Amino acid sequence: MIAKVLSGALLGIDAYPVEVEVDIALGLPQFATVGLPEGAVKESKDRVKSAIKNSGYEFPTRRITINLAPADIRKDGAALDLPMAMGILGAMGIARPKDGRRFVFMGELSLDGRVKPVRGVLPIAVAARAWNVDGLILPEENAPEGAIVDNLPVYGVRDLGEAVSFVNGERELEPCRVDVADLFRQGSAGEEDFSEVRGQEHVKRALEVSAAGGHNLLMSGPPGSGKTMLARRLPTILPPLSFEEALETTKIHSILGLLPRQRALISSRPFRSPHHTISDAGLIGGGTNPRPGEVSLSHNGVLFLDELPEFKKNVLEMLRQPLEDGQVTIARAALSLTYPASFMMVAALNPWSCVHLYQVV
Repeated sequence: MIAKVLSGALLGIDAYPVEVEVDIALGLPQFATVGLPEGAVKESKDRVKSAIKNSGYEFPTRRITINLAPADIRKDGAALDLPMAMGILGAMGIARPKDGRRFVFMGELSLDGRVKPVRGVLPIAVAARAWNVDGLILPEENAPEGAIVDNLPVYGVRDLGEAVSFVNGERELEPCRVDVADLFRQGSAGEEDFSEVRGQEHVKRALEVSAAGGHNLLMSGPPGSGKTMLARRLPTILPPLSFEEALETTKIHSILGLLPRQRALISSRPFRSPHHTISDAGLIGGGTNPRPGEVSLSHNGVLFLDELPEFKKNVLEMLRQPLEDGQVTIARAALSLTYPASFMMVAALNPWSCVHLYQVV
């Protein structure tokens, strides 16, 4: 018997639908996953099998084939565990959506059937609004993140059994709701504020002019003069994030799993300060599976490069494209991804040693 379950996967900061097709046929017991699965997806068969058994359901001793369509794009991560388990239970006739409802499933399964949080929920929730579905079923911890998107019911589940009961209409779950205005208020509370700075009038004036015009800034001064302290407070005098800017910034942090559990939305301008030993891939982005770098994590915010002369020359040269275009493109043989990188760059350095020598003499 064949069952189909809808899920999603990430491509850059955007998402695309993944249809999990499950076929259970007669034959020797086998569990095969096709559709270009990466390592974490290949290993999911053991998690899914144990989760189904430990949730009180019988695992079929037949030939199971799971296809992840579209089959020409690689899938990575553990978020497909829950849709694969729901597909197997659907093919067995255990999980049958009431009234023909269609849901998007995401979640990692533990061996005892609990549904663990995953990364990249927000981009999939944004894309799922156009997929003609009745709701999004997520791990309970990820539900507030997905609920930021309007016009899409988001349901949080704790375990596999709860997901099956809800789909079958045996249990009612209330859609998760968040107060976006309250999230913006929480984001502005407890930050280091520019008004706390005393003195340094000439530097404060330069920071205000830079913030007003969105200009990049270079600060030079002896150690301990307050360069880092001033740079950390610069985001507090920048204009507040709009909801669209906050959504785009949150998507980048979400796909990297850097979104704090207590904050479903990045509501204040980000401040990133990478160490001077950072690699070019860490700053710009890249890797075998291209991921955003620090320039994208500082999108709509401030990128602070302390001890600027200590950064490698090739790393600094790679900043040219994002500074000019506001985005960075990472090209690989199989695909090319573009990440947003519109940020304000602030750099700091100490005066040359010859300046100190001249002052001493």
